[in-house]
Amino acid sequence: MSTGKRGKSNHFLIRILSWLVSLACFTYLYWRISSQAPENISVLVYLSEIFASVNWMMWLGIMIPYSLFYLLVDTAVLWRTINWFNAKAPYSSLLPIRASAYIISIINEQIGKGTMALYLNKRYGVAGWELGSTMLFIMFCEFFYLLIWALIGVLIAWEFVPKIFHEIPLIAIFSFLFLTAFIWVFRSKLFKSSSILNHPLLKAFRESPAGFYVTVMLIRSPALIAAVWVYSMSASLFGVEIPFSTMLGFLPIIFFGALIPGPFRAVAVTLWPILFPENIGTMSVFGFVQHNFFLLFNATIGLVFLKKVNDTLFGGKDSPIAD
Repeated sequence: MSTGKRGKSNHFLIRILSWLVSLACFTYLYWRISSQAPENISVLVYLSEIFASVNWMMWLGIMIPYSLFYLLVDTAVLWRTINWFNAKAPYSSLLPIRASAYIISIINEQIGKGTMALYLNKRYGVAGWELGSTMLFIMFCEFFYLLIWALIGVLIAWEFVPKIFHEIPLIAIFSFLFLTAFIWVFRSKLFKSSSILNHPLLKAFRESPAGFYVTVMLIRSPALIAAVWVYSMSASLFGVEIPFSTMLGFLPIIFFGALIPGPFRAVAVTLWPILFPENIGTMSVFGFVQHNFFLLFNATIGLVFLKKVNDTLFGGKDSPIAD
């Protein structure tokens, strides 16, 4: 089998697996919700009553500003890394592509980052491999950023989370030992001549000091802190009071779980009723609405900038190439 066919086959298998995971999650949720629904009331009616009880205008008043704030923070991460590794790009020129990439990210986050790399290649003439390296660096830092916050979360909520989450500190120990060794290998003179480490796709890792990993994680952290407040306030609109300190323990764990791929953020949605078993129906609705509105509204923001990005990508009148 050729490399191309093998890659397509692996992608297909991953897609099938993600759908199976989502199906298993929603089957589990249906079973749990049906067991908690009042007698003589169907699951659909029960969930409809939960929907009807929410003040959606107040909820939108919380979620829309948060989505806009997240875009600003996400763009700041892109701006800082691009300016460090690739080219001097103004923040204002990166915000449109960061927003527009959310549209494609609904389907696949990696394709969304690939679109950003293509845009930056067209806009600033940076080699595709180098931009791919920067996108890989951002994803690498994002994993450790989510892991750090998940570790903080599980330590805060240790007594309240299921024991399976008690494995997070062990995962963190091995992950940070790996990160330490990883950074050392790229910074050590012993491996300067390695053909693998000198591959263009690893350019960002070769050029990044240890402190820059921390910088990228710190830039992104205000978005998570804001999310803790937003999710706490939103939960109260669903009739479930979750104090900020409690949400600070739970939400990073749920965000870390969202790394598992699957349509409709099924794993993240399922974690809410697991963590709040006394409110299975309400927290199922809450999780589904919170995570999926965030994706869809971010994509809606992207539509505002889509024409400008398309002009750059495909040679429209605003394209620097056309000029």
